[in-house]
Amino acid sequence: MALIRLITEQEATGKVQAIFDDIKQTKGIDFVPNIWRALATCPDHLELTWQKLKTVMRPGKLDLLTKEIIALAVSVTNGCTY
Repeated sequence: MALIRLITEQEATGKVQAIFDDIKQTKGIDFVPNIWRALATCPDHLELTWQKLKTVMRPGKLDLLTKEIIALAVSVTNGCTY
């Protein structure tokens, strides 16, 4: 049993819907991953977390692909199942 209810895309309204749309557009995907659906139970936290991630993942000294590979490697190293 889940401890946090996931907000479905059909339930999303207002700020949450706008952020869900931005996540899909930015990531080039047609669904909202569960981490964002869980954070959507608190729209302000969802917004802050998404904005921080977008800021960190912008191209800079490292390109986006390299940053994504580093994030994946850290997750694997830490045994993250998600």
